[in-house]
Amino acid sequence: MELPKYLTEIDGLGKYFVLNKGLLSKLYTGERILKAVDHVSFRIKKAQTLGLVGESGCGKSTVARLMTRLIEPDFGKVYFNGVDLFSLNDKKMREMRKNIQMIFQDPYTSLNPRKKIGAIIGMPLEIHFRMSREERRSRVMELLEMVGMGADHIDRYPHEFSGGQRQRLAIARALALHPDLVICDEPVSALDVSVQAQTLNLFRKLQDDLGLAYLFIAHDLSVVEHLSNDVAVMYAGKIVEIAPVEQIFGSPLHPYTQALITTREERKVRLRHAMKGEIISPINPPEGCRLQKRCPRCMPLCSDIEPELKDQGHEHFVACWNI
Repeated sequence: MELPKYLTEIDGLGKYFVLNKGLLSKLYTGERILKAVDHVSFRIKKAQTLGLVGESGCGKSTVARLMTRLIEPDFGKVYFNGVDLFSLNDKKMREMRKNIQMIFQDPYTSLNPRKKIGAIIGMPLEIHFRMSREERRSRVMELLEMVGMGADHIDRYPHEFSGGQRQRLAIARALALHPDLVICDEPVSALDVSVQAQTLNLFRKLQDDLGLAYLFIAHDLSVVEHLSNDVAVMYAGKIVEIAPVEQIFGSPLHPYTQALITTREERKVRLRHAMKGEIISPINPPEGCRLQKRCPRCMPLCSDIEPELKDQGHEHFVACWNI
């Protein structure tokens, strides 16, 4: 039997938030809907990395939380090894979580400050594998060594470590259950540049050694280029371009992706200066393309009909009428 090519498939995923609640709702007329994630689709190959990039607030972290069912979607599907995650009951989803782990941006807030490292990393082992205390301690020491930490760190508290060390501890906890997919939500953005490089090299080594697949969320294009096999570009809740990393950085086709690349190359230029015009809010967005008021290639069709992702060849997909 042939195994599926893709480990994870996201199909038309969406999450809307109704904002007409609370004391401020009386200031507005009509229903206000934040379309945080709007019909997002992409695929992650086995043992490879998909980088997800875009400006802050475009919906990247919401996608990650939907994929792990930390929040429930309004529509769409997430398939993991061909299994629809949203069709699983609580018990089956709990079993599935062993295969899908998440690393957050701030390692300090994701590590319980009242518990020692051995207890933090060992807790998933106790819950899912029912390991004895001795077995857990042995496995935790193995995980610490795997991420470049010493076995003597097992009895320390999170506040005794630097930011880079805490992120390594968070990585060790994510690896405890032998996952196939690790979702990394801005995992190096809070670290110093030198520590970032060390952490990225660790991610790559672990992928080679363990056959991990990553969804790597970041706003730093250099980080994404270093680690990713494929890149998905997100704008205002929509995916506007997906392609292998060489094509994204070598020959981007979407105007927004081109602006991102230009901004990276001209470090003193901010994106809002590189692209003129009004930024469309994901709250009650207008019809048509969401980049229409900032796009230098905008034409009348862009204001009427929203473009869909279309294959331009060589696994390069773009949502733009003017390609």
